[in-house]
This record gives sequence, structure tokens and C-alpha cells, in this order.
Amino acid sequence: MNFCWSTFLSFLLTMNSSIENELIISKYARHLERAWVAPSYFFQNLWITIYEWFGRDDYTTVVWGTITIANLCYWIPGLCFTFIDLTGRPAFILKYRIQENSPYPVPFNRVIKAFALVVFNQTVVLFVIMFCFYHVMVWRGFEKGETLPTFQRLMLELGFFIIIEEILFYYSHRLLHHSSIYKYIHKHHHEWTSPIGIVALYAHPIEHIICNLLPALIGPCLLGTHIMVYWAWFCLALLTTLNAHTGFHLPFWPSPEAHNFHHLKFTENYGAMGFLDDLHGTNKNFRNSEIYKRHFWSLSLAPLKQLYPDKQKGE
Repeated sequence: MNFCWSTFLSFLLTMNSSIENELIISKYARHLERAWVAPSYFFQNLWITIYEWFGRDDYTTVVWGTITIANLCYWIPGLCFTFIDLTGRPAFILKYRIQENSPYPVPFNRVIKAFALVVFNQTVVLFVIMFCFYHVMVWRGFEKGETLPTFQRLMLELGFFIIIEEILFYYSHRLLHHSSIYKYIHKHHHEWTSPIGIVALYAHPIEHIICNLLPALIGPCLLGTHIMVYWAWFCLALLTTLNAHTGFHLPFWPSPEAHNFHHLKFTENYGAMGFLDDLHGTNKNFRNSEIYKRHFWSLSLAPLKQLYPDKQKGE
């Protein structure tokens, strides 16, 4: 897993290829190459250890390994946010809440109801889908063994997965909002007009398969990717959707404002990234709202509602 730092630095300095720049490249490229070797060896050795834990068995690694990784990635941060949602502590974090007028802390019985359905989706539904996914991957062919893909390939594959997931999620999500379907399936998820973290996967099992699992699985299936890369992608997708539902716009975290607006209004922001909403015009009201001013990755510790407050009525 060697990233070509010298090529990267050469690209940055192509506008002025003097001898001095060449010396800079050769000097710092060596340091960057060495800096990248350590984590590459770490992940390579980590993968070998995990592969041995699962007995070097592909079925066990793909099915049970994915279920284990997915639940750890979901529940460790998910339970931390659930503690906040139930107790309102630590108090300082409450200033980052998006919908300040909704009841908080959240009633225990509502959280338990959400918890039960999410556990079902993360165990029974996920097992059935991963069992099928494994056999599809065997038919398609996928990378296995001890050698991990290069860093460059990892980045390219993750970019491909993000695009595929966005396309599939947007159109399947919008379909579930159709009046003839909504009340039977997607209405469950929209019981939470002010979402909390764990309701990211609080969905009818059919919706969980169509909107959450298949969009995340089809990309790796098309490429026949290495299972470690799929795990990295699955964790990224889970953390992203958790963040979108926390109800907090925290510093240094991606903005959850767009999806929070979707829960508030139901009729806009069907995608995760937003470029298909731009294309189809399904975010016009959001873009024209005061909330849109706060829709960015904040690097300030100050709550964005203080930096970009809503206009007072009557102004």
C-alpha cells in the first residue's frame, strides 16, 4: 500500500520546475514515503490478524465479519449519542442542537421502541442480506487473501461507491415518498421529525434493504472489491448516516442540516450528498431558507445558530 508522494509533490510544483524545487521534492518525498509506510504496514498486519481470527474462511469473514464490524461501528457512537438524548448531558453539547424547540431529553419509551427495530435490522435483516451478498460476490468474484489494495485504488473505489450509493439512495428514497407507498413503509422512519442518532436505521425492514443496504452493497459487488475495503466503506456509510440523524451540528463534523430539514419538512433533500437534489430541484426551499446558511462543515467551536441566527419575525 505505497502512495506515490513524489508524484503528488511533483504535481504541486509543476508550475515552477526549478532545480531548487527538484531538491525540495526529493527531500520531502522521502519523509512522506516513510510516513506512509508505517500505517500501510499497520493495516496490512491488522487485516492478516482479523483474517486469521475468522479462520481464513471467506464465508465467515464476509458474513460474520461484516456483521461484527457494522455493529461495532454503529453502536459505539450510537450509544454515546443515546446517552445524551436520554439524559441531556453533558449540558454543553446541547447548544449545538438543531431543532431546539422539540422535546428534550427524549422519552425513554420512544428510544426503546427505536432500539428494538434497529437491533432487528442490524442482526436478522443484515444476516439475510450478507448471506445473499456473499454468494453474489462468489459468483461475481472478489479479492481475498492477505494482500490489501494500494492506497490509490482504495481512494478510487471509495469514490465510485459514494457515487453509486448516492444515485441508488436518492431514487429509492424518493420512490418511498410516493403517496401509495409512504404510509406502509417509509412512514416508520418519519415518526421522528426531530431525529436522534440511533434512528438512522430505524426503518421498516423493506426500506432498510432497499435504501440502506443495497445502495451500499452494489458498488463493491460491481467492482469485486477486497472485503477490507468494503468494511472501510461500510463504516464510512454508517458513520455518515449516524451523523445525519444526531440532531446536532457539531464542530469539525459534516453538516447534518440537509437531512434534518428533510425530517422536518418531508418533501426535500432526498439524497445524502445533495448533487441529485440540485439536479432535480428537490432542495429549492432548503436552499432559500435561513438554515442553508449553516449548511457547511464548521471549524468553529461557536454554535452556528449564534454565528448565523434566524431572522426575527416581523423584520
